Amino acid sequence: MDLGRIGIWSLAFTHGDRGVAREAAAELEELGFGALWLGGNPGGNPRGDLATTAELLAATTRAVVSPACISMWHQPASALAAAYHAVPALMRDRLLLGLGVGHPETEQGYHRPYTSLRDYLDELDDLPAPVPRPARLLCAHGPRMTRLAAARAAGVQPHLTTTDHTARTRVLLGDGPLLAPSVSVVLETDPGRARRMARTALAPYLAQPNYANNWLRSGFTADDLAANGSDRLIDALFAWGTADRIAGQIAERLAVGADHVAVQVVTKATYGFPRAEWRALARILPDMHHFVPAWGARPPTGTAVDLFGTD
Repeated sequence: MDLGRIGIWSLAFTHGDRGVAREAAAELEELGFGALWLGGNPGGNPRGDLATTAELLAATTRAVVSPACISMWHQPASALAAAYHAVPALMRDRLLLGLGVGHPETEQGYHRPYTSLRDYLDELDDLPAPVPRPARLLCAHGPRMTRLAAARAAGVQPHLTTTDHTARTRVLLGDGPLLAPSVSVVLETDPGRARRMARTALAPYLAQPNYANNWLRSGFTADDLAANGSDRLIDALFAWGTADRIAGQIAERLAVGADHVAVQVVTKATYGFPRAEWRALARILPDMHHFVPAWGARPPTGTAVDLFGTD
């Protein structure tokens, strides 16, 4: 499964207009993005039978499509496996299921997240037609879940984390499993405007203990998480500024061990398709067209210019 180095993470794939989603998916593949990440919670969506994912697979020919993150509480393992196998085999080769436990404030029945997810993976493995390990990854942040991903899935896709978190996650995973962190990007050079946009995007996550605990483990303090996030927190979690600065922050993730970076473009339209911004990213990150044969191979280290050039 070839993800390339750079993909696009967007809530619009799950919540936006279906026709526009198909058109955008085809264009993103043509621009050279190797994977499309469906942000939100497809498992809790009325179209949680992976119909949305199948539409995007049908609209593309090469890009990997990943619903990230499906909540294990919303879909029994047997139903998820049946939906996975209902996708035509040729398209299934490009389908990567993102699995997670969500948050206690939003998930009915949330309890013992690590044990529950481990048992869920057992159920997926024990079915007559299981979901194979290479076709699933975990939306994990903490060390226990990361180790579980290394043992039981293709790898991990952490959201809203720092470069240091990427480096530590690579150590926990070892050399083989996929590490595909998301990086939120604000295409704005004015510090005040960029940080305001970032804070608006971050606000829903600040209230989630799972995210807050991960940031505290990463060296931030309660003061950093107060009042919509300190500048230190914002600047660590979001890439903003000039093309070189944004490319440099994405390059840092690859240099410290990420196999692939899922880029979320932050705009004022939460569920909109920022197609102009995606095209701008394709110019900023030209080296993303170089697909890697498998996620076990490390990309070259170096500066932003080494990895991406300049616009």
